[in-house]
Amino acid sequence: MAQQIPIVFSEILNLANPPYSVAPDNIKFGFSTLESDKYITVCENAQQQIAIVDLTAGNTVSRQKMSAEAAIMNPVSKVIAVRAGQVLQIFNLELRAKMKNHTMPAPVTYWRWISPNTIALVTAQSVFHWSIEGDSAPVKIFDRNSGLTDGTQIINYQVSGDGKWCLLCGISAGATPGVINGTMQLFSIDKQVSQMLQGHSGAFTVLNIPGRDEPAQVLAFEDKKPDQPAKIFIMEVGRDKNAPGGVFKVAPQNIPMPADAANDFPVTMNASKTSGMLYMISKMGYLYLFDIFSGKPVYRARVTTDTVFASTEHTATGGVLCITRKGQVLHIGLNDAMLVPYIVGQLRDSQLAIELASRLNLPGADDLYTQQFNTLIAAGDVQGAARVAADSPRGFLRTPATILRFQQVAPQPGQPQPVFQYFSILLEKGKLNAMESVELAKPVVQQGRVQLLEKWIGENKLEFSEELGDLVMGADVNMALTIYLGANVPNKVINCYMQRGEFDKIVTYSSRVKFPVDYAYMLQQLVRSNPQGALEFAKKLVSNENGVQLLDANTVLEIFMSVSLLREATAFLLEALKGNRKEEGFLQTKLLEINFLGGMPQVADAILGNEMFSHYDRNYIGRLCEQSGLAQRALEHYTDVADIKRVLQNHGASMNPEFLLTFFGSVSRETSLELLKELLARNIRQNLNIVVQIATKYSEPLGPESLIKLFEDFKSYEGLYYYLSAIVNFSQLPVVHFKYIEAAARMQQFKEVERVCRDSTVYDPQEVKKFLMEAKLPDPRPLIHVCDRFEFVEELTAYLYSNNLLKYIEVYVQKVSPQKTPQVIGKLLDLECSEDFVRNLLNSVGQMCPAAEVVEQVERRNRLRLLQPWLEARVAQGNTETAVHNAIGKIYITMNRDPVQFLQNNQFYDPKVLGLFCEKLDPHLAFVAYKHARGECDDALIRVTQENGLFKDLARYLVERQDIELWTRVLRPEGYNPEDPEPPSRRYLLDQVVQTALPEARNPDEVSTTVKAFMQCDMPEELIELLERIVLQGSEFSNNKNLQNLLILTAIRAAKGKVMEYINRLDNFDGPDIAKIAASDANELFEEAYTIYVKFGKKAVGEEQVTHQVNAVEILVDKIRDLDRAKEFAERVNAAAVWSKLARAQLNNNLVAESIASYIKAKDATDYLLVISAAEQVGDYENLTSYLKMARKLIKETIIDTQLIYALARINKLSEMEEVISVPNVAKIDQIGERCFDEGLFEAAKLLFININNNAKLALCYIQLQQFREAVDAATKANSVSTWKEVNLACLRAQEFRLANICGLHIIVHPDHLEELIGHYERAGRSTELMQLMEQGLGLDNAHAGIFTELGVLYSKYLPEKLMEHIKIFWSRMNITKLLRACERALLWNEMVYLYKEDGQHDSAVRTMVEHTVAFQHDLFLDCVQKVRNPEVQYRAITFYLGYHPMQLGRLLQVLTPHLDHARVVHLLRKHEALSLALEYMRSVQKENLSVVNEAINELAILEEDYEALRSSIDDFDNFDQIYLAQKIERHELLEFRRISSYLYKKNKRWSQSIALSKADRMYKDAIDTAAASQDTDLTEDLLRFFVSVNDRACFSALLFTCYELVRPDTVLELAWRHGYTDFAMPFIVQYVRHLHDRMHALETRTAPPKEEAAAAVDAGFGAPLMGLGNEPLMITNAPAYGAYGYHTAGGIPDPYAQAAMPGYGAPNMGGMNMGGAYGGGYY
Repeated sequence: MAQQIPIVFSEILNLANPPYSVAPDNIKFGFSTLESDKYITVCENAQQQIAIVDLTAGNTVSRQKMSAEAAIMNPVSKVIAVRAGQVLQIFNLELRAKMKNHTMPAPVTYWRWISPNTIALVTAQSVFHWSIEGDSAPVKIFDRNSGLTDGTQIINYQVSGDGKWCLLCGISAGATPGVINGTMQLFSIDKQVSQMLQGHSGAFTVLNIPGRDEPAQVLAFEDKKPDQPAKIFIMEVGRDKNAPGGVFKVAPQNIPMPADAANDFPVTMNASKTSGMLYMISKMGYLYLFDIFSGKPVYRARVTTDTVFASTEHTATGGVLCITRKGQVLHIGLNDAMLVPYIVGQLRDSQLAIELASRLNLPGADDLYTQQFNTLIAAGDVQGAARVAADSPRGFLRTPATILRFQQVAPQPGQPQPVFQYFSILLEKGKLNAMESVELAKPVVQQGRVQLLEKWIGENKLEFSEELGDLVMGADVNMALTIYLGANVPNKVINCYMQRGEFDKIVTYSSRVKFPVDYAYMLQQLVRSNPQGALEFAKKLVSNENGVQLLDANTVLEIFMSVSLLREATAFLLEALKGNRKEEGFLQTKLLEINFLGGMPQVADAILGNEMFSHYDRNYIGRLCEQSGLAQRALEHYTDVADIKRVLQNHGASMNPEFLLTFFGSVSRETSLELLKELLARNIRQNLNIVVQIATKYSEPLGPESLIKLFEDFKSYEGLYYYLSAIVNFSQLPVVHFKYIEAAARMQQFKEVERVCRDSTVYDPQEVKKFLMEAKLPDPRPLIHVCDRFEFVEELTAYLYSNNLLKYIEVYVQKVSPQKTPQVIGKLLDLECSEDFVRNLLNSVGQMCPAAEVVEQVERRNRLRLLQPWLEARVAQGNTETAVHNAIGKIYITMNRDPVQFLQNNQFYDPKVLGLFCEKLDPHLAFVAYKHARGECDDALIRVTQENGLFKDLARYLVERQDIELWTRVLRPEGYNPEDPEPPSRRYLLDQVVQTALPEARNPDEVSTTVKAFMQCDMPEELIELLERIVLQGSEFSNNKNLQNLLILTAIRAAKGKVMEYINRLDNFDGPDIAKIAASDANELFEEAYTIYVKFGKKAVGEEQVTHQVNAVEILVDKIRDLDRAKEFAERVNAAAVWSKLARAQLNNNLVAESIASYIKAKDATDYLLVISAAEQVGDYENLTSYLKMARKLIKETIIDTQLIYALARINKLSEMEEVISVPNVAKIDQIGERCFDEGLFEAAKLLFININNNAKLALCYIQLQQFREAVDAATKANSVSTWKEVNLACLRAQEFRLANICGLHIIVHPDHLEELIGHYERAGRSTELMQLMEQGLGLDNAHAGIFTELGVLYSKYLPEKLMEHIKIFWSRMNITKLLRACERALLWNEMVYLYKEDGQHDSAVRTMVEHTVAFQHDLFLDCVQKVRNPEVQYRAITFYLGYHPMQLGRLLQVLTPHLDHARVVHLLRKHEALSLALEYMRSVQKENLSVVNEAINELAILEEDYEALRSSIDDFDNFDQIYLAQKIERHELLEFRRISSYLYKKNKRWSQSIALSKADRMYKDAIDTAAASQDTDLTEDLLRFFVSVNDRACFSALLFTCYELVRPDTVLELAWRHGYTDFAMPFIVQYVRHLHDRMHALETRTAPPKEEAAAAVDAGFGAPLMGLGNEPLMITNAPAYGAYGYHTAGGIPDPYAQAAMPGYGAPNMGGMNMGGAYGGGYY
């Protein structure tokens, strides 16, 4: 059946199956998205990843690690948008980069891509559009209408193609259970207004409306109003009603909702841009297919039982892709082969079928088109018929026969010819095919209106063909060229180009189409007439678009040089050799050579200057350059050093320096150095400048080291200086900088020496320092720069001090590097310099001297006291440097100058430094210094105090610091093990803390921190001891709540036995919090916790008291698990909350009755769900009823009313139940009814279904109660197919056939359920009742094709004698395919043939009659076989007739003649040896001149010895193997057949065989005619000798007459003279002499000189020396050669006959003889 419906349906993949393996919880709306037919995205939140299925790459899946709650893929690219809360991000997966992100002000409830660049975002109040381009934020488009806010779920959002209209779709729960309302908001962006629509889904699309130029923006949506059937609306939006062409709109159409899906609604709607069809899928899985142009419903079917929540258009097929909740990805598209037949056969809508077939170019409506075309032609409606033919699917009516039909129609007065009207409509529709183009062009060309063709060609209305080009060629070559180009006819295209003289285009075109052309010949012809054109042509030959040389460049060069076209040859080679390929080196050399030797050296120089070539013979060209005086070019080409030196020696002085600079860049390094050495050696003064320039320019390739050595070898420091000055600023070689310093020093350029020493970072400082110290320059500044930069300060100081340059030392530390003063001071002290000089030097530097470094230098040399005045001066100036204060502190401590006051009050020294300094002098001073650090030297402080027994100071310090970490380091130092004995220092410290530090403390924070430190260090015993002393023994902290809490908590942890004592003794602690800790699983002090709650409950009042009581009972029921104590406690306190808690505990312990009693006492209905569940588990519906009655008074909940009604039903209190349901309630009666029905409580269920008017379920209850009549009445009210089916099946089983048929009549009108109904009847063995039911259904108003079809199937099974009658009456309303299969199963062949014929399946009808001869009818067979579509069936029919009806074969062939391949038929007949049965057929088709037909007829003629028929066939039809036939009959016993063989040899120019055959049969006339036709002299003369040999004088004479032009006269004379045939040869000789005379006379007349020239020649002859005996040579020696000018007489007069050809010896045919007598009368 899948092939018989108008859609194709397939599963692409299943997301739940491997390799996708998506969890079912993730396959739902919002988690899985399908934005286009390219990608599916699924958010797998459990794995924090996103699965992406690429539908265009073989459905491959990839997973991206992203944590997001939603993700959507871009419809065209690998860009993904993810959402987590209100944060939106966009990523490019290919670039692995984030593109944009944004945080929305409100949560996004729905989003999707509305274009490749824009995302739509829907929040609770508004709709935004967010562009992915740039960094823009989302832009609000409009606010949601109030009808789309509260309680509405957004399921779709659409934007029109022009971006001006938006449609927001949402759904919400309806007032009636099971009904889902739909609301849509249509918003106009231009007008900023909204319109609300009642419906669930809609879609925009763009349509091209016939008769309009601009497309239409169309909106299609489902409209569903309450209590009205759903409709489909299709209308254009945004167009003015007065606009040209009007507004597109179709009438609303009812949506054919199935009866069993009354509450179903559409969830997706997609409009196909390809087919113009609308796909709508509902929540229950129904597919609805509509035609958008007419709005008509085309098809409905349930494609899935699962909910479809996402869909998109499938652009490749024009269908849709959708995803179901089970993970199926389904593809639904049009079945092109069956759509139109389905509409014709099932919908009976011919007009819709025609429109779809035309619009979508589909099969199935050909007969309708043909019928409509014939009707319009018969009615004289030429325009209508033309439009039908133009719109016919696949153009099946656009044939020559149609054109002929229009040509045969008589024209109407005042109107164009019908055929022209037809062509006009075809041109309006589009492009004509090749046949139509030719037929239209014929009259246009005949009328000379070629401009019309040009217009149509420009509009691309004609299909090009060779025939069309031939038709136009005579009228317009340019147009013909266009046509030939389009039709790809290369030879005629080239012909057109030649006629237009566009030879260059020939090359381009022939190369492009790969058509062979003799270019060499064409170029030779063109080069003499048009050299410039030949040049352009030659360029095209060697450099075309394909990059292939069509003619060898050397050949082209030879052609040009053969006519001395040097310039053209040069231009050609420049073009041909521009690729500079290695294999063209010879031609490159040739190009330069012809210009050098041809007197055009400037051209060669220009070519070399352009550097176009690199593969020519450089040495040879170099010699040519040198010979032509082009020294620079010669230098460029020479590679031998000797040649280069020679050129430089001869022409170096005159060369351009710039050229020499460039030239040295092209030679090798060794050669360059050798040439530079040569230049310096010849004249160093003259060449130094150019050598420096060359060295400078090529310093890197030649190497600075080599160049430096070159200059040093010639001791040219000047050259070295200038060379290095040019490169030193860019060179990174140390040797360059050092040599430049050295050369500058030698050249007295001290400023340059200083500059390089100061600025350069490349030179070797050791080497430069050593050179400068040795050179002892007058100015030491270069050395100062070097030593200062590279930390040679001490060496510099020593150098300056030793050379008594003390002033430079002062300058250095004061102005150059004051920061280096410490190093200078240190070196001077090492050199035993005077302290006064040092102090003065230090004071002159002042604050610029780094204090830390100078102190370090001086202190290292034990001269710190030297700095005391300088340091005190710095302190007095307000210096705060740590090093200064450290140094002055050390001095004061050493001098014992009030060190404690300094250490306590000075804020700038480093405590760590001075503390370490004081440790050996006085530990207390070290403690003071470390304490001054304010925590930075705690480790050192702890170490000093512990090492020196300062525990009291340490205890006070720890308490004052209030630092837990510091306490931890002291109490639990690194490596501390609690199991080891306690160290004495720790105990000393703890004693000082308890005895001294804490008693002295007055700050509560200090005490609190100390306690926390003890806790942190896990010292509970010590902590309890400490806290008891503070809290219990009386202090100002005794009532401190925190300390009491801490004491109890510590006891809970370390001394559980004391907890109860502390609880009773203490009052100011956090009781509830302590109780929670005590009752925790870690401590399990439940009694203590209970005591706390009771103690605090007695003191509290109100809500706080109730809270403590509830906590107390919780301890009893949850921890102590003593429900009896809990009940006693509840009775004692009598609080509702306590009863509730107790009830919950009892319920948890399955004490349902006790629990319900407690809940009733508490009047607590909050746990009604748990109570209901527990009561149902134990079946205690009596107590449950009491509880629910109480709960119903307190709260109004659906489940309470529902369970109350159910409980009443279970305890069979139906009257009370009926009373409950009769009053207003919120119970889900439908669910209770279903539950009662499932549990067999049918009476209760009946009452419930009656209450809610659920007639469908009521009918089922009646069935269970065996009340069938009431069941039918209820089913009538329900009017549901499923209900009718259930009642029908029950009545059928109960053998209530009348009632069953009543139900059946309501079922069979639904095609989807018909087969199931039939199955029930057949399994019950009630075929008779079933056929009666079906026969009753034939008369129904809504009877469909399935009823007629299935009744036919039933007849084929159970009552075959009635089938034919049924088929003949109702065949047009049946599903013929299905009935055919039924007939096949029942072997009803006649009925099958009839069905095939009526359905137009003539192939199958013929095949059935062939395979089953009992169904054969000759006339019916002939009628069907003409209409078959598969030609193989016709050949099978011929085989069938040969086997079963051979005598009627001729009639069959006559009927099938227009459709047969005659060659195949002949082969078939020959195979079955039945050629004679089809002789008349073969003669009727012989006019087509087919070889196999001709050979078959000739074969039959030979068999029948009918030579006349054979001769007639050979003469009229020549397409057969003539040589084979001639060989076959050349030995035939009948003479006429042998003559035919000779005739065939003659036709095929087998002259010798033909003549031999004629001679053997003495058919001499045939032999003479054959010889004349051969035009072969030798063959003719052989025949002439044959006639002489057989002594046949008449034939001899006849041959001479007939073959006059072929026989040589000498042969004739010789034969006649030798054999006495002179009389018979004389007519030939006479005729030959006459012809010879006439030719000579004509030649003499044509070559005779004018009379004046003849007279002058006579005069000249008399004046000339006799016989040429003057000064001229003799005529005999000066005569021209014989054969060149002919034979000359002695007098020098030329023989006029010497130049004329002899007749019969190469002379042209004179037209034969025209004689009377014997030769004029013929042979016989």
